[in-house]
Amino acid sequence: MNQIWKELREFIKRFLDLESDRASYNEIIATIEKGVEFRGTNLWILMFAIIVASVGLNVNSTAVVIGAMLISPLMGPIMGMGLGVGIYDFPLIKKSFRSLMAAVLISVFASAAYFALTPLSDAQSELLSRTTPTIWDVFIAFFGGLAGIVASTRKDKGNAIPGVAIATALMPPLCTAGYGIATLNLNYFLGATYLFFINSVFITVSTILIIRFMGIPSKKWVDAIQQRKMQTYVWIVAIITMVPSIYLGYGIVKRSIFTRNANAFITNEFQYEDSRVLEQKIEPKEKLIEVFLFGSEIPDYEVSRLQKELADYNIADANLVIRQNKNNLDMPDAETMRAGIIEDLYRKNEELVETKDQRINLLEEQLSTYTAYDRIQADVCAELEVQYPEVEASAFSKLKIYQKEGKIDTVTMVYIDTKAAVRGKRLSQMEDWLKIRLKTEDIRIVQQ
Repeated sequence: MNQIWKELREFIKRFLDLESDRASYNEIIATIEKGVEFRGTNLWILMFAIIVASVGLNVNSTAVVIGAMLISPLMGPIMGMGLGVGIYDFPLIKKSFRSLMAAVLISVFASAAYFALTPLSDAQSELLSRTTPTIWDVFIAFFGGLAGIVASTRKDKGNAIPGVAIATALMPPLCTAGYGIATLNLNYFLGATYLFFINSVFITVSTILIIRFMGIPSKKWVDAIQQRKMQTYVWIVAIITMVPSIYLGYGIVKRSIFTRNANAFITNEFQYEDSRVLEQKIEPKEKLIEVFLFGSEIPDYEVSRLQKELADYNIADANLVIRQNKNNLDMPDAETMRAGIIEDLYRKNEELVETKDQRINLLEEQLSTYTAYDRIQADVCAELEVQYPEVEASAFSKLKIYQKEGKIDTVTMVYIDTKAAVRGKRLSQMEDWLKIRLKTEDIRIVQQ
């Protein structure tokens, strides 16, 4: 048993090995330090990337935003801070922080300038998605950062680092913050800034963990008290950063559950023969469910029943508002209802006509088949009686024979009324003729 356990541990160790393809410690440090510098080429790339990202967010183009994230050099200073904390290189921490702040200011200023000048001022979905960070963004930043630092410590860097740049999305929040400044929208600015802060903090934390895990030597000797102090600071910042995202994520989950339950309530409970739902509005933040009905008014006792049914869908505290004829809808609502009614009736009529046409075509095909079958039956019976004078009357039909084992056979049953029984070779000739004439191999002849 001990041998099996030992072999299993060795297998897992080999499977999760990070040492075989690891670059040297000096090479790892040099690679990360190189990305910290923000001047010359990196600075120009940053400015171009921020404009590209701003345009992508402005025109709601995901592909353009992804392209901007790929060319953005923002990961460098963040990983530099993580490396600096991990090996106690305080000059590197300061240098990385200064570079990151410079990059942030340049990015926000450039995006604010763009959004102040562009004629397209509406907030698109790509912009709005960066204004409400949640705990899921923490997970993305943390695990994306882990992937990034592991890739950076390899001899062959692979394609993980560009993927991390896309997943953690450092560039779009800065563009959205610039949009908030340009449009004087404080909520957009604060939400986007918080998202960028989440990404930066948790990429830094993941970098620290991997640097410590790999045992990269410290730049300078630090006593145990200072080590604990730095670790405490890191965890305090991480926790403070994470707490609001948990609250925001909880709010999103609650709103999603409310919307799902409200939709189920409307679908299941508003089933009336002479009244139907024309439109519905669900506002999770206000816990409002507004239903527009068309047709016969539902009585007050039914409205009371619906109010009680809310509890069965875990939305007992929801405010249910039912709009029907007696609610004196204002003209815009009435016009909307009329338009919806006409559109719905037109659609249903089209579906009804299409269904009826399909049924008519099917019935015509079946009728044509039966008519042809009757005509063939009359012809075959007449020919049979001419070729076999002993046959005085005849008929045939297709039948299904159900076997014991569940098998079903389809046969053509031929009935003949004869003066004298048909036997032997003459019966075989009759069967062969019927097979050719009726185009079937399974013939059963019944004589009377």
